[in-house]
Amino acid sequence: MKPLGIALLGLGTVGSAVYNTITTQNTELAKRAGRSLEIRRILVKDITKSRTVNVPSHLLTTDISQVIDDPEVDVAVEVIGGIIPAVEYLRDSILAGKHIVTANKELLAKHGKELLGLADKQGVHFHFEATAGGGIPIIKALKESLAANEISKVMGIINGTTNYILTEMAVRGISLEEALSEAQAKGYAEADPSSDVDGYDVGYKLLILGSIAFGARLDLDKINIEGIRRISSIDLEYGRKLGYTLKLLAIAKDTPKGIEARVHPTFIPNRHPLASVSGVFNAVYVEGDPVGELMFYGRGAGGSPTASAVCSDIIDVARDSGTKRACSCLNVKNQLPMETTISKYYVRFSVLDQPGVLGQIAAAFGRNNVSLHSVIQQGRGEPVPLVFVTHEVKEAGFCQAIEEIKSLDCVFQVDNVIRVEEEV
Repeated sequence: MKPLGIALLGLGTVGSAVYNTITTQNTELAKRAGRSLEIRRILVKDITKSRTVNVPSHLLTTDISQVIDDPEVDVAVEVIGGIIPAVEYLRDSILAGKHIVTANKELLAKHGKELLGLADKQGVHFHFEATAGGGIPIIKALKESLAANEISKVMGIINGTTNYILTEMAVRGISLEEALSEAQAKGYAEADPSSDVDGYDVGYKLLILGSIAFGARLDLDKINIEGIRRISSIDLEYGRKLGYTLKLLAIAKDTPKGIEARVHPTFIPNRHPLASVSGVFNAVYVEGDPVGELMFYGRGAGGSPTASAVCSDIIDVARDSGTKRACSCLNVKNQLPMETTISKYYVRFSVLDQPGVLGQIAAAFGRNNVSLHSVIQQGRGEPVPLVFVTHEVKEAGFCQAIEEIKSLDCVFQVDNVIRVEEEV
């Protein structure tokens, strides 16, 4: 077969790793793909820029039309990131009959419906393994290996930056700001870390995983997204005393009433398989019928792990494997609002140090049908911390209880509220 012509759109960290993988392992990759892989074009912003990879200058171009109009380019590999101009490049590439491989989770979350539909109409492949989980082959597993299963739950740690931060805070007792600064110094966090720290990166990935797992397109605007900025080492210490580990989790459940999809800091029991996932590693926990419980674990970010997923997609295109149907979201399912979610809750108050305070707060919880699982009351002085963990309760009822408790004269403030996920 003739070589598969590849155009790299972008030559940053991931693009460079993809280039290195293809050029240094070409003989072995050709055996696996059934044909050689040939990089024909590399789209960059500045041809004269100094780079970490040695690329022949004739491959570099700043003109997307040299990709679109080249009949020898079979697949466009988008590793630019962001929305503009990436979405325009992919749209034009699809219309030109190019297969697509992308690592861009934000683009897929926001424009996936349009692009996947267009790819389906044009009869080209659209692969995106690298958009969720980095080097973990979770998307192909959900779409292909688990195709005979009815997936009921997907829950995971899918952002290495925040997992590193929370791990360092828990192990060393340092502040979020210190841990974030270290993550930036080590290259785990961007100069602007808001997409990671505020949970948006996880939200994009959850939309992709949940849509594939349940075969129904999720709405990004209906995914509850909370980041880790309000987490302090005090909460991690209380969690340790209660037998919990804190993680930023992506949670999607297919229930009889509809799909739950949420991203938020979560206490999980130390026995939970996700509790031991530390540092920059990712893990995705899946429940399905008939397979039961599965866990996928590995590095979720970085040039090399992402290049692994991208090159796997390129090999799939070279083999022309699988169906050309780009989108598997064929069902229509209701997406539930956050107030209907049922969960346990950890809540930390600052209160007056005087008799009867515990009773007043417990009574307010009781009036709103919130039962209590455990209480920690320690220390003297004002204000003094008071920590509760509730039994399972609907979010709306819990929030109503908190509003009533805020109005009590003995309560200075609600310091933090963290959901608790007990199921293994």
